[in-house]
Amino acid sequence: MSWRGLVGADTVDWLVEDDVPAVRAFALSRLLDRPLDDPEILAARSAAMASDPIRSILASQEPDGHWGPPGPGYYPKYTGTVWQLMFLDQLGADGADERVQRACDYVLEHTPTSAGGMGALASRSDTLPPPSAAIHCLNGNVVRALVGFGRLDDPRVRAAVEWAARAVTGEGMERYYRSGTSGPCFECAANDRHPCAWGAVKELLAFARIPPRRRTPLVRRAIDVGVDLLLSVDPATAAYPTADRDSKPSGAWFQLGFPSAYVTDVLQNLEALTELGRGHDPRLANAVAWLLDQRDADGRWHNRHAYNGKTTVPFERQGAPSKWVTARACAVLKAVPVPAGAR
Repeated sequence: MSWRGLVGADTVDWLVEDDVPAVRAFALSRLLDRPLDDPEILAARSAAMASDPIRSILASQEPDGHWGPPGPGYYPKYTGTVWQLMFLDQLGADGADERVQRACDYVLEHTPTSAGGMGALASRSDTLPPPSAAIHCLNGNVVRALVGFGRLDDPRVRAAVEWAARAVTGEGMERYYRSGTSGPCFECAANDRHPCAWGAVKELLAFARIPPRRRTPLVRRAIDVGVDLLLSVDPATAAYPTADRDSKPSGAWFQLGFPSAYVTDVLQNLEALTELGRGHDPRLANAVAWLLDQRDADGRWHNRHAYNGKTTVPFERQGAPSKWVTARACAVLKAVPVPAGAR
């Protein structure tokens, strides 16, 4: 049975309806393998730019490219500049749009630290964040968006990629900071210096955006370290190291949602691993089976973490069947072996 047999033709037809053009473009391209210059995809992407949530996000942008208070843009969550940039990327916004490129320029001027990685600073000034503010989850989210919007060749993006790879492998890092990334293999101050799987997922998603032929040996080694961490436990359990080693994994791992901010879930973990070509690793089997168990009777997935009331504009209704979560789940199922006996 193929992934389409698991979700049913009705679900695929639901995803390519015209009511959510951004999902339609995603489904036509990622699920039905239409070329990016297909007229229906181009029309859907154009319609998405003129529809919410993209329309409202761009309408609230300041003339110089930022949202909310000026500066690095991490705060306020989730209406500051860096969040709008990563949400626009997740929504499939057109990178050729001048407003999107203005946002990229603003982030590249205000968010990098002197160490190279992207930093979170609760400042309302235009002061650049210090090196101790660089963190993997933010860096991965922002770099993925910037690469997606065509900025891979910008020296500041290349520096952020280099910082991430060196921070992960420990190669050539002069210093780690207790208030941010605190050691190799995704050690993080927010996780009491234990490896942070949330940060690993975000950085691996950023690395996955880099075309394989353009990944340096250092980046490839960092990918291997990240994959080893994510597969060091059964991804279905999300039993990764926490600040309190006896505590249970965060419930956020098991609340599939959209958009994706700094936390992550089992689905996004699978997205990172499959985008890096690890979809056939047998250690994903339980996570894939868990993902299939989250379907409703109509073969759709629900949005359990919609950030309602926290974003510039609502994306989807909390707890309702989700076109975004469903489309992403289908993309993962397309990239993995269908479990034996799955229905």
